[in-house]
Amino acid sequence: MSTKPTTTDLEWTELDQRAVDTARVLAADAVQKVGNGHPGTAMSLAPAAYTLFQKVMRHDPADTDWVGRDRFVLSAGHSSLTLYTQLYLAGFGLELDDLESFRTWGSRTPGHPEYGHTPGVETTTGPLGQGVANAVGMAMAARYERGLFDPEAPQGESPFDHFIYAIAGDGCLQEGISAEASSMAGHQKLGNLVLLWDDNHISIEGDTETAVSEDTVKRFEAYGWHVQRIAPKPDGDLDPHAIYNAIEAAKKVTDKPSFIAMRSIIAWPAPNAQNTEAAHGSALGDDEVAATKRVLGFDPEKSFDVAAEVLAHTRQALDRGTQAKAEWEKGYAAWRTANPERAAEYDRIAATELPSGWEEKLPVFEAGTGVATRAASGKVLQALGAVIPELWGGSADLAGSNNTTIDKTSSFLPADNPLPEANPYGRTIHFGIREHSMAAEMNGIALHGNTRIYGGTFLVFSDYMRNSVRLSALMHLPVTYVWTHDSIGLGEDGPTHQPVEHLASLRAIPGLNVVRPADANETAIAWREILRRYTKVFGEGAPHGLALTRQGVPTYEANEDAAKGGYVLFEAEGGAPEVILIGTGSEVHVAVEARERLQAAGIPTRVVSMPCVEWFDEQDQGYRDSVLPPSVKARVSVEAGIGLTWHRFVGDAGRIVSLEHFGASADGKVLFREFGFTAENVAEAARESIAAAQR
Repeated sequence: MSTKPTTTDLEWTELDQRAVDTARVLAADAVQKVGNGHPGTAMSLAPAAYTLFQKVMRHDPADTDWVGRDRFVLSAGHSSLTLYTQLYLAGFGLELDDLESFRTWGSRTPGHPEYGHTPGVETTTGPLGQGVANAVGMAMAARYERGLFDPEAPQGESPFDHFIYAIAGDGCLQEGISAEASSMAGHQKLGNLVLLWDDNHISIEGDTETAVSEDTVKRFEAYGWHVQRIAPKPDGDLDPHAIYNAIEAAKKVTDKPSFIAMRSIIAWPAPNAQNTEAAHGSALGDDEVAATKRVLGFDPEKSFDVAAEVLAHTRQALDRGTQAKAEWEKGYAAWRTANPERAAEYDRIAATELPSGWEEKLPVFEAGTGVATRAASGKVLQALGAVIPELWGGSADLAGSNNTTIDKTSSFLPADNPLPEANPYGRTIHFGIREHSMAAEMNGIALHGNTRIYGGTFLVFSDYMRNSVRLSALMHLPVTYVWTHDSIGLGEDGPTHQPVEHLASLRAIPGLNVVRPADANETAIAWREILRRYTKVFGEGAPHGLALTRQGVPTYEANEDAAKGGYVLFEAEGGAPEVILIGTGSEVHVAVEARERLQAAGIPTRVVSMPCVEWFDEQDQGYRDSVLPPSVKARVSVEAGIGLTWHRFVGDAGRIVSLEHFGASADGKVLFREFGFTAENVAEAARESIAAAQR
């Protein structure tokens, strides 16, 4: 483990130091003006952030989508000013007015960085540890992208080679998600990932001795990371030379991710606030801000004061960015000339277009057969994997149950992994039993671009993933969650594994589309629709969650209207429908059987399959009314979970056949019978609804 630098190639001038100190006073001023925020970390981290943005990273502030750029993730998102000040100084589009409007309505500088909202922000961070996992996902995606387009190039010589840099705080590394992700990164030997740890020993409750006593550096060493610890300068400030040297050393280690521990003093050099918990999440106060400015040689009477020569110096990042991009484009052009077929494939994938004829590969399942929708999903993935190379993914150690193995002969693993299918550019990801980091890594993969990612586990374990799933929706990321074993139908594993509240709970997340297909053909159509909807345009994409059965369910004739989220599966016979039965997933066949009983009794009954409420809500009113005519007040919904979703669909006269309690350990068929998911019970509920509608 390296402890101190021995040489330096870093050019560090008085203007560089003045720029760092300018970032510090801007952070103090911004928080002081709005009256809330996190000034201390932004002040102490300024040398590290400045070194990254001005001395290390390959980026072009004028083109934040440049595919050849290095990525930066601020996992310690509460210290958003760490990032905003550098985006301002380097010329990413933020100006002084944006810093002055920090945390206010309509500003481009919200309390935590938001992807798609502020130029140069690569991911939305705030919930601690998420950024660490996002960065791991980005590093994985960078490797897979290289495998798609330029696998033979020597290390560091491909236009698709770049680095992922992240800054994490004590809180990030205490959250379990970062442990999961860091373990994954070490196992995958992601040499393109550099994580800087702000080791300031302060959290909201004070000194981190209140909660932490492990040796964090040794922990990362045990994960398989290349680790370094750098000491501060004698006055306590971070040393940019030490930071630069450590990063340069890290970049040379290509077979391990790198961890750099930086001992810092929060709110340095505020005379009274430094090294205090108050500086973490509170404004310093006018007197302390003024005192800090005096220490740094700034006029205490001026706020948001940036010297013209400082800004001119830092905005040279624009010229360096133009130069770096031009140099990169030479190599990119040479690659395109040497690899015309791969270049054409790159253009297609970058435009989020799918290969010609891909839909013809989708399987069509024979009506009348019994197929579990998880099995149907697996067949879809294997069929499409052969023609959509950018589609990849895996499972949280449940591939055999989730049916998520897209290619059994190709696993995304470093070259020296002992498994025979190991391939650094492999198709199938083994996320391990790390559901939460899997979801956040998928977010990072989607953010990186140029691949299409999915990941699977049991639906009940979506609880472990929820915060990351929420961020998928918040960022409009086109990730696909494959959640199997979606009800009490999974049987003997019992209530700990049987999702009850999960469908309704997930539907409550704005922007998440929950898709619960009724049968194998609906599953194929659902996958087709999800792939069609894929876009990297911010605000237009959306994550999808597929809820799939463990048990076999009857297969019906394919109906293209399944892509509309809800449609008439079986029409009423003998006249206009007197009652409508609405089902999802494995309960649709129960509704179909109930319809047969009602029809036999002379009651015209329509069955509506509604695999995706969110897709159905997107349709125009005319279509929705054609499926659920307002004139038909008698309605019954059937879903083996809590009924929260269905009140607005069935109305006052409707009935909801649901499960408002936990399940039990028994055969799935027994549970369906005991808990009322039977044709008899649904038919009786229909009669009750008809009677209520006639009152």
